[in-house]
Amino acid sequence: MNIPLAERIRPKTLDDYIGQEHIVGKNGTLTQSIKNGVIPSLILWGPPGIGKTTLAHIIANESERPFFALSAINSGVKDVRDVIDKAKQNTGLFTTKNPILFIDEIHRFSKSQQDSLLGAVEKGWVTLIGATTENPSFEVIPALLSRCQVYVLNSFDKENLMSLLKVAQSKDSVISKKKIRLKETAALLHLSGGDARKLLNIFELVVLSENEPITITNELVLNKVQSNPARYDKTGEQHYDIISAFIKSIRGSDPNAAIYWLARMIAGGEDVKFIARRMLILASEDIGNANPTALIMANNTFQAVTTIGYPEARIILSQCAIYLANSAKSNASYKAIDDALALVNQTGDLSVPLHLRNAPTKLMKELDYGKDYKYAHTYTDNFVKQEFMPDELSENTLYHPGNNTRENSFREFLKKKWGDKYNY
Repeated sequence: MNIPLAERIRPKTLDDYIGQEHIVGKNGTLTQSIKNGVIPSLILWGPPGIGKTTLAHIIANESERPFFALSAINSGVKDVRDVIDKAKQNTGLFTTKNPILFIDEIHRFSKSQQDSLLGAVEKGWVTLIGATTENPSFEVIPALLSRCQVYVLNSFDKENLMSLLKVAQSKDSVISKKKIRLKETAALLHLSGGDARKLLNIFELVVLSENEPITITNELVLNKVQSNPARYDKTGEQHYDIISAFIKSIRGSDPNAAIYWLARMIAGGEDVKFIARRMLILASEDIGNANPTALIMANNTFQAVTTIGYPEARIILSQCAIYLANSAKSNASYKAIDDALALVNQTGDLSVPLHLRNAPTKLMKELDYGKDYKYAHTYTDNFVKQEFMPDELSENTLYHPGNNTRENSFREFLKKKWGDKYNY
């Protein structure tokens, strides 16, 4: 049987595991739990090829627990119940170490399938480890999510990927026997997209197709990969590259390109909710108050395609994408909240000015809470100048309206009312 390189060098222990230092490094949040064998039910969330499955196996090995695995792609409620029954039997044998039930792509489980896990997790018959590439807040039911700790795994950086190549060269039974010189690695690293599995697959493809001695160059890698094009992979590099092209086309007000990239995703069977969710984010991030209706349109699209599904959902997705691409653009709200959060992190917990504080008690009134507050509705045009920011930040302006028609009217209103503060 031809076992892929990524599988042949899959690490078996925490010491051999590469990456995710924030979780399983020396001071990682999971490290001590694994060493002590006290493992909570958890969800591992992150892009493909970053070690979610490997980490689940290592947790089971290091804590010496029975391990059961299911894939949400081809498992139903009956499969879940069968595994739970086996786990319950093992729980009696391994009293203090309940089995680990690993579910890959748990976001693909329906509500009823996820419901079938609740009792086993609640009663401790199993310790659940779910792996997902999608935001668990949207894809995992609240009852199950509340019983799990969520750990975010990151894409591999350059150092991690280079370490993987060195492991392959030094430890793999096939690759280690070959004379290989890594002259250039930029193409390997770029094409991997931070996905370890993809990196190792490309590396193995190049190595096994060349005669020794082998010199790895960017040109060689690109030629080999281009001669072996991959189909659209909903969990691979194209998943992220094409959604990026789609979003950037809408942001750049190009409906033709937006529809092309949308068609690529639809033809590849991309999840309709994933596409709609990204348009929902864009409607606020890139359009915002330049056209507030865009957010309503995108939200209605998300609700509609969730109910309808393919093939009819393609029409609704197309309508929304074209509307968003043709809409006026502004990232003022997006920039405003990010700048405000940066300011909060920089300045800390500044006191609320006395005139803005609530004064429900006599003591608070005696301490001048609410004193000199000006109620806007008692003034002309329902506006009166007063300071609403902490005194230390009175000169800061966080919201900068765009130059489109609608936001320009905001700009003129603010300039008229506030003067210099919004005169930019």
